[in-house]
Amino acid sequence: MSAAPANHAVAMAPPVAKTIQGRSLVIGLIFSAVAVAGAFFRPDEFFRGYLLAYMAWLGVTLGSMVILMIRHLTGGGWGTVIRRILGAAMRCVPLMTVLFVPILFGLPRLYIWARPLDTIADKHLQVHLRQITKSYLSVNGFIVRAAIYFVIWNFLSFFLTKWSREQDQPPVRDNSRFKVLSGPGLILYAFTVSFAAIDWVMSIDPSWISTIYGLLILIGQLLSAMCFAVVVERILVDFKPMSDWLKPDFVQDHGKWMLTFIMVWAYFSFSQWLIIWAGNLPEEITWYMRRLNGGWGYVGLWLVVFHFAVPFVILLSRSFKRDIRRMVWLASWMLLMRYLDLFWHIEPDFSPRLSVTWADVVLPVAMGGLWMWFFFRNLNSMPLLPIHDVDANEVLEPVHG
Repeated sequence: MSAAPANHAVAMAPPVAKTIQGRSLVIGLIFSAVAVAGAFFRPDEFFRGYLLAYMAWLGVTLGSMVILMIRHLTGGGWGTVIRRILGAAMRCVPLMTVLFVPILFGLPRLYIWARPLDTIADKHLQVHLRQITKSYLSVNGFIVRAAIYFVIWNFLSFFLTKWSREQDQPPVRDNSRFKVLSGPGLILYAFTVSFAAIDWVMSIDPSWISTIYGLLILIGQLLSAMCFAVVVERILVDFKPMSDWLKPDFVQDHGKWMLTFIMVWAYFSFSQWLIIWAGNLPEEITWYMRRLNGGWGYVGLWLVVFHFAVPFVILLSRSFKRDIRRMVWLASWMLLMRYLDLFWHIEPDFSPRLSVTWADVVLPVAMGGLWMWFFFRNLNSMPLLPIHDVDANEVLEPVHG
């Protein structure tokens, strides 16, 4: 493969990646210390903020794995140029496995079904919980299912990483193994994330159920991952080798993916509302009533305008999608909107009136600092391009050919 660089050194991440890695660790440790101190004085707020932060960063992790598997199935230079960025984010699955442990200690504070039933004043809810805790929602069942999810996610991450690492050495290899794993892997992801969404988020209000809720979490993860990849490629594009590899066509493709995920998110969100409105059942309407009153309705309106309408209009511009220096601003904004969307999903179950606690600010930064440190550590451990991948020429040939 004559187009490939002679050694890995020219394909490694620039020194700025190590600089960000070190700074991220410092920020993560400082804010983690504040979070631990806050956990002793306000444990309820700590665990709520922790769950919110966890779902946000888990979304980037798993969404990156899914986009990577989609790339293995479809091919294309758009995915090759960010393949190692997605892979580095995917390899944060072990970190997220460890970070899940604190949630187990906070189960009674987060989930009413994890508390002793005789402490619940509402007798009708007590009867309902007695039924569902026998059939599905139990502490042991919650832990066992979570273990299954993490085993599957770590399994997929391990083999996708192992085979990708082998492509850094000759001879040139095709992607047939990746396709064999990615097809079933996408199905496994869809099922595990849907059930994880039910267990970890929807069960906060065990009296409410939505059959489309898992898809809402799923598409949000894909959008978060693509936006994060755009942010990282913008950081790297001022330095070699990314400055040689990232073409406007690839950036435009990433913008198209963002537009697609935004539209699908809006479709799923509207579909859930329409189904519940058409059903007109009191036990289903309560979820929206809680999020339309007490100031929460303003958050929902903000999401309609700035999570969907404005980004949708902006991404219709071809010239905008081809300019990474403009795209990064929208990608960063969308990451913030993804966090706000999760905030709107989780926090109203704990607070009838709109409120932001210290944990809602400190915990995402603390976990994000540790996550970014681990991400850039992963990114620095492998070349930014699998040189001996048969598809690498899609990125290399315009430069070296």
